[in-house]
Amino acid sequence: MGRAFEYRKERKFKRWGQMSRTFTKIGREIAMAVKAGGPNPESNLRLRVAIQNARAANMPKENIERAIKRATTKEQEDYKEMVYEGYAPHGIAVIIDCATDNPNRTVANLRSYFNKTGGSLGVSGSVAFMFDRKSVIRISQNAVKDVEEFELEMIDYGVEEVMIDHEEQQLVIYAPFENFGDVTRALENKGIEIIKSEFERIPNVTKELTPEQEEDVHKLFEKLEEDDDVQNYFSTLA
Repeated sequence: MGRAFEYRKERKFKRWGQMSRTFTKIGREIAMAVKAGGPNPESNLRLRVAIQNARAANMPKENIERAIKRATTKEQEDYKEMVYEGYAPHGIAVIIDCATDNPNRTVANLRSYFNKTGGSLGVSGSVAFMFDRKSVIRISQNAVKDVEEFELEMIDYGVEEVMIDHEEQQLVIYAPFENFGDVTRALENKGIEIIKSEFERIPNVTKELTPEQEEDVHKLFEKLEEDDDVQNYFSTLA
Protein backbone atom coordinates (compact mmCIF):
# COMPACT_ATOMS: atom_id res chain seq x y z
CA MET A 1 0.00 0.00 0.00
CA GLY A 2 3.03 2.25 -0.04
CA ARG A 3 5.01 4.42 2.32
CA ALA A 4 2.21 6.93 2.92
CA PHE A 5 -0.06 4.20 4.31
CA GLU A 6 2.71 2.80 6.52
CA TYR A 7 3.47 6.29 7.85
CA ARG A 8 -0.20 6.94 8.67
CA LYS A 9 -0.48 3.54 10.33
CA GLU A 10 2.64 4.20 12.42
CA ARG A 11 1.30 7.57 13.56
CA LYS A 12 -2.08 6.03 14.42
CA PHE A 13 -0.49 3.27 16.52
CA LYS A 14 1.70 5.83 18.29
CA ARG A 15 -1.37 7.99 19.05
CA TRP A 16 -3.27 4.94 20.31
CA GLY A 17 -0.30 4.05 22.50
CA GLN A 18 -0.18 7.53 24.01
CA MET A 19 -3.95 7.48 24.61
CA SER A 20 -3.73 4.08 26.28
CA ARG A 21 -0.98 5.29 28.64
CA THR A 22 -2.99 8.42 29.44
CA PHE A 23 -6.05 6.32 30.32
CA THR A 24 -3.88 4.05 32.47
CA LYS A 25 -2.51 7.01 34.42
CA ILE A 26 -5.97 8.54 34.89
CA GLY A 27 -7.32 5.12 35.95
CA ARG A 28 -4.71 4.98 38.69
CA GLU A 29 -5.61 8.48 39.84
CA ILE A 30 -9.28 7.47 40.00
CA ALA A 31 -8.36 4.35 41.97
CA MET A 32 -6.33 6.32 44.51
CA ALA A 33 -9.08 8.92 44.84
CA VAL A 34 -11.74 6.28 45.51
CA LYS A 35 -9.52 4.47 48.01
CA ALA A 36 -8.86 7.74 49.84
CA GLY A 37 -12.35 9.28 49.85
CA GLY A 38 -14.96 6.87 48.53
CA PRO A 39 -16.74 6.44 45.17
CA ASN A 40 -19.06 9.47 45.37
CA PRO A 41 -17.62 12.44 43.42
CA GLU A 42 -20.05 14.82 45.17
CA SER A 43 -18.29 14.26 48.50
CA ASN A 44 -14.85 13.35 47.12
CA LEU A 45 -13.09 16.37 45.62
CA ARG A 46 -10.10 14.36 44.44
CA LEU A 47 -12.33 11.93 42.57
CA ARG A 48 -14.29 14.80 41.05
CA VAL A 49 -11.03 16.27 39.75
CA ALA A 50 -9.90 12.89 38.36
CA ILE A 51 -13.21 12.50 36.52
CA GLN A 52 -12.90 16.02 35.07
CA ASN A 53 -9.41 15.20 33.82
CA ALA A 54 -10.63 11.91 32.38
CA ARG A 55 -13.29 13.74 30.39
CA ALA A 56 -10.74 16.32 29.23
CA ALA A 57 -8.64 13.44 27.89
CA ASN A 58 -11.70 12.02 26.07
CA MET A 59 -11.74 8.91 28.24
CA PRO A 60 -15.00 7.03 27.51
CA LYS A 61 -17.69 7.25 30.19
CA GLU A 62 -17.81 3.47 30.58
CA ASN A 63 -14.05 3.40 31.25
CA ILE A 64 -14.48 5.99 34.01
CA GLU A 65 -17.37 4.11 35.60
CA ARG A 66 -15.48 0.81 35.36
CA ALA A 67 -12.42 2.35 37.04
CA ILE A 68 -14.54 3.68 39.91
CA LYS A 69 -16.33 0.36 40.37
CA ARG A 70 -13.10 -1.64 40.28
CA ALA A 71 -11.54 0.64 42.91
CA THR A 72 -14.21 -0.41 45.39
CA THR A 73 -13.33 -4.12 45.04
CA LYS A 74 -10.52 -6.30 46.36
CA GLU A 75 -9.30 -6.73 42.77
CA GLN A 76 -7.90 -3.20 42.75
CA GLU A 77 -4.20 -2.89 43.37
CA ASP A 78 -3.10 -0.52 46.12
CA TYR A 79 -1.10 2.29 44.56
CA LYS A 80 1.36 4.40 46.50
CA GLU A 81 2.20 7.95 45.51
CA MET A 82 5.96 8.34 45.27
CA VAL A 83 8.14 11.30 44.31
CA TYR A 84 11.61 10.77 42.82
CA GLU A 85 14.27 13.33 42.03
CA GLY A 86 17.40 13.40 39.94
CA TYR A 87 19.49 15.05 37.28
CA ALA A 88 19.13 14.52 33.55
CA PRO A 89 22.19 15.08 31.32
CA HIS A 90 23.78 18.56 31.33
CA GLY A 91 22.62 19.39 34.86
CA ILE A 92 18.87 19.52 34.21
CA ALA A 93 16.96 18.87 37.45
CA VAL A 94 14.00 16.49 37.17
CA ILE A 95 11.26 15.65 39.66
CA ILE A 96 8.91 12.73 38.97
CA ASP A 97 5.47 11.97 40.43
CA CYS A 98 4.65 8.26 40.38
CA ALA A 99 1.75 6.00 41.32
CA THR A 100 2.94 2.45 41.81
CA ASP A 101 1.93 -0.88 43.30
CA ASN A 102 5.60 -1.92 43.41
CA PRO A 103 8.03 0.83 44.52
CA ASN A 104 11.04 -1.49 44.12
CA ARG A 105 10.21 -2.02 40.44
CA THR A 106 9.58 1.68 39.90
CA VAL A 107 12.81 2.91 41.44
CA ALA A 108 14.82 0.23 39.61
CA ASN A 109 13.29 1.28 36.29
CA LEU A 110 13.86 4.97 36.95
CA ARG A 111 17.47 4.39 37.94
CA SER A 112 18.07 2.49 34.71
CA TYR A 113 16.51 5.31 32.64
CA PHE A 114 18.76 7.92 34.25
CA ASN A 115 21.88 5.75 33.97
CA LYS A 116 21.28 4.84 30.31
CA THR A 117 20.79 8.47 29.29
CA GLY A 118 23.74 9.91 31.19
CA GLY A 119 21.85 11.25 34.19
CA SER A 120 21.62 10.17 37.82
CA LEU A 121 18.73 9.41 40.15
CA GLY A 122 19.13 11.43 43.36
CA VAL A 123 17.90 11.23 46.94
CA SER A 124 14.80 12.87 48.36
CA GLY A 125 15.25 16.64 48.57
CA SER A 126 18.09 16.81 46.07
CA VAL A 127 16.15 18.96 43.57
CA ALA A 128 12.70 19.57 45.12
CA PHE A 129 13.81 22.94 46.49
CA MET A 130 14.16 24.17 42.89
CA PHE A 131 10.40 23.84 42.27
CA ASP A 132 7.20 25.37 43.62
CA ARG A 133 4.16 23.10 43.67
CA LYS A 134 1.14 24.87 42.20
CA SER A 135 -2.52 24.16 41.53
CA VAL A 136 -3.26 24.73 37.84
CA ILE A 137 -6.92 24.88 36.88
CA ARG A 138 -8.37 25.43 33.41
CA ILE A 139 -11.80 26.88 32.62
CA SER A 140 -13.42 28.15 29.44
CA GLN A 141 -12.53 31.73 28.57
CA ASN A 142 -16.20 32.29 27.77
CA ALA A 143 -17.14 31.47 31.39
CA VAL A 144 -15.77 34.86 32.50
CA LYS A 145 -16.89 38.25 31.17
CA ASP A 146 -14.11 40.36 32.70
CA VAL A 147 -10.83 38.53 33.33
CA GLU A 148 -9.29 41.28 35.48
CA GLU A 149 -12.35 41.52 37.70
CA PHE A 150 -12.51 37.73 37.96
CA GLU A 151 -8.84 37.59 38.97
CA LEU A 152 -9.42 40.18 41.71
CA GLU A 153 -12.37 38.18 43.05
CA MET A 154 -10.38 34.92 43.07
CA ILE A 155 -7.44 36.44 44.97
CA ASP A 156 -9.55 36.00 48.12
CA TYR A 157 -9.38 32.24 47.58
CA GLY A 158 -5.61 32.15 47.09
CA VAL A 159 -5.34 32.60 43.31
CA GLU A 160 -2.00 34.12 42.34
CA GLU A 161 -2.46 34.60 38.61
CA VAL A 162 -4.96 34.10 35.79
CA MET A 163 -3.56 33.75 32.29
CA ILE A 164 -5.31 33.50 28.93
CA ASP A 165 -4.53 30.53 26.68
CA HIS A 166 -5.64 32.03 23.36
CA GLU A 167 -4.99 28.84 21.42
CA GLU A 168 -7.30 26.72 23.61
CA GLN A 169 -9.63 29.67 24.43
CA GLN A 170 -9.22 28.88 28.12
CA LEU A 171 -8.26 30.69 31.31
CA VAL A 172 -5.41 29.11 33.25
CA ILE A 173 -5.62 29.73 36.99
CA TYR A 174 -2.52 29.40 39.20
CA ALA A 175 -2.72 29.02 42.96
CA PRO A 176 -0.62 27.48 45.75
CA PHE A 177 -0.95 23.72 46.17
CA GLU A 178 -2.69 24.08 49.53
CA ASN A 179 -5.38 26.41 48.09
CA PHE A 180 -6.64 23.91 45.54
CA GLY A 181 -9.83 23.02 47.44
CA ASP A 182 -10.74 26.66 48.13
CA VAL A 183 -10.30 27.64 44.48
CA THR A 184 -12.23 24.71 43.02
CA ARG A 185 -15.12 25.18 45.47
CA ALA A 186 -15.24 28.91 44.66
CA LEU A 187 -15.46 28.11 40.94
CA GLU A 188 -18.21 25.56 41.52
CA ASN A 189 -20.15 28.05 43.65
CA LYS A 190 -19.94 30.51 40.75
CA GLY A 191 -21.31 27.84 38.42
CA ILE A 192 -18.09 27.70 36.42
CA GLU A 193 -17.22 24.30 34.98
CA ILE A 194 -13.63 23.14 35.45
CA ILE A 195 -12.22 21.67 32.25
CA LYS A 196 -9.03 20.30 33.74
CA SER A 197 -7.04 20.66 36.94
CA GLU A 198 -3.68 19.33 38.04
CA PHE A 199 -0.71 19.97 40.26
CA GLU A 200 2.43 21.24 38.57
CA ARG A 201 5.93 21.66 39.92
CA ILE A 202 7.10 24.93 38.43
CA PRO A 203 10.88 25.52 38.39
CA ASN A 204 12.22 28.65 40.07
CA VAL A 205 15.09 28.82 37.57
CA THR A 206 15.42 27.21 34.14
CA LYS A 207 18.47 26.32 32.11
CA GLU A 208 18.94 26.71 28.35
CA LEU A 209 20.75 24.05 26.34
CA THR A 210 21.89 23.67 22.76
CA PRO A 211 19.62 21.65 20.44
CA GLU A 212 22.08 18.74 20.63
CA GLN A 213 22.07 18.82 24.44
CA GLU A 214 18.28 19.02 24.49
CA GLU A 215 18.14 15.81 22.46
CA ASP A 216 20.12 14.07 25.21
CA VAL A 217 17.63 15.24 27.83
CA HIS A 218 14.61 14.26 25.74
CA LYS A 219 15.89 10.69 25.55
CA LEU A 220 15.25 10.49 29.29
CA PHE A 221 11.87 12.20 28.96
CA GLU A 222 10.78 9.67 26.33
CA LYS A 223 11.53 6.80 28.69
CA LEU A 224 9.61 8.49 31.51
CA GLU A 225 6.60 9.04 29.24
CA GLU A 226 6.53 5.36 28.32
CA ASP A 227 6.49 4.16 31.95
CA ASP A 228 2.99 3.54 33.30
CA ASP A 229 4.16 4.19 36.87
CA VAL A 230 5.09 7.78 35.99
CA GLN A 231 2.11 10.08 36.43
CA ASN A 232 3.98 13.27 35.60
CA TYR A 233 7.45 14.79 35.51
CA PHE A 234 8.89 18.31 35.58
CA SER A 235 12.28 19.75 34.81
CA THR A 236 14.37 22.91 34.80
CA LEU A 237 14.87 22.70 31.03
CA ALA A 238 14.03 26.10 29.52
